[in-house]
Amino acid sequence: MASSNAARPCLQRAIQTCSLASPSRPLLPTSAAARQAPALLLLATTSSSSRSTPSSQAPGQQARLFSTTEALQKRQGNRRANRDHNRERGLSAVKRTGTREVLSVHNEPLPQPVDPGKFPKVPTDKNHGLWDFFYARDKPLNTPQEDHAHGRAWRVEELRRKSWDDLHLLWWVCVKERNRIATSNWERAKGRYGYGDSESREREMEVRKTQASIKHVLTERYYAWEDARILALSDPEVDLSGKGPAYRPSGSYLESNEVPWEKEEVEAAREKETASGEAVKGEIVSEDKTEKAVDASTIPDTLKPQQEGPRA
Repeated sequence: MASSNAARPCLQRAIQTCSLASPSRPLLPTSAAARQAPALLLLATTSSSSRSTPSSQAPGQQARLFSTTEALQKRQGNRRANRDHNRERGLSAVKRTGTREVLSVHNEPLPQPVDPGKFPKVPTDKNHGLWDFFYARDKPLNTPQEDHAHGRAWRVEELRRKSWDDLHLLWWVCVKERNRIATSNWERAKGRYGYGDSESREREMEVRKTQASIKHVLTERYYAWEDARILALSDPEVDLSGKGPAYRPSGSYLESNEVPWEKEEVEAAREKETASGEAVKGEIVSEDKTEKAVDASTIPDTLKPQQEGPRA
């Protein structure tokens, strides 16, 4: 048995044919599918008869077409209103609609910017510490060529030979250089220059390598000091209490025939004094001996002119 949906097209064609042949003749159901839908047939016959006899209808009415679906309502009772709750709806600056309410307007002149030439000159310190954040005072940042002109980083082998003070100074030089690089990067991003980023990044990487090498050397020295401290705790001659000297030898470290250095210095000073006194006495005695040994008659008289001897 066919369903009602499948029989609808067939019924519609049959109804249209019957309505065209004899509009006043009633249509009888001839099939089982037609018996199940008497209301649809009645509606179809009514519409067809209305199309065939338009004079019988009122002049203001229109014939209704055949449809098996219910009529859709444009506006339902439970439908929400199409509102966006926009208070500025209908206002347009392009169309110059204006505002809905009158705004407060004052007839006051707008403030004018001050001429830079009239700014008061503020005294500044030429040797201020903030100038160290810039490479030069006449420009905010270096050129890419200047940033690229740098050396290599310090190696660990080279820093092992440096003292604590040298490592301390080198560390803060690296900190100062990184501050300058950070200032240049900030100025470059603010001005949107678009160049110098790679050169600045390479320069900062060399500085950071130097700082890493300094940390490595200091870590090695800390480990060496920690090992020495642990070893000193078990040494009876080392006192780490902080009261008095740290090294206190239990016995004499000199050999049987050695003399302490304090006595050696005293004896050396005495020997120098005796040697200097004997030398002075020797000079005086030698001068007396030379005076006695010289004959006064042999000394020439400087007042009398010397006469030349006879020539042969």
